[in-house]
Amino acid sequence: MLESSLDRLAQQILGLDEASLSSLWEKYKKRMEHFEPSKEWEKAVIIFFIINAVRAKNHIFNEQLLRQHETGPEKPPKGKPALRLVKS
Repeated sequence: MLESSLDRLAQQILGLDEASLSSLWEKYKKRMEHFEPSKEWEKAVIIFFIINAVRAKNHIFNEQLLRQHETGPEKPPKGKPALRLVKS
C-alpha cells in the first residue's frame, strides 16, 4: 500500500513543470529557513525538497542524454566475456 501510494505520488510529481516549480523555489526556501513547529513548516520543507528532486532528476537526465548523444549508444563488448571459473 505504501509503495503504491509513493508510486502515484511520483507519477503526479513527474507531471509537474520544472519551470513552474523553480519559480516557487525561493518562496519555499524562505519558509523552510524560518523554523516553526507547525504542519505548514513541515509541508514547506517537503515541497522544497520535491522541487529540488525534480530539478536534480532533470539535470541528471539531461546530462545522460547529452553524453549518449556525444558518444552514441552503448554497445555490448565484443568477443568473449572476461569470465573465470571459481571453485568452491
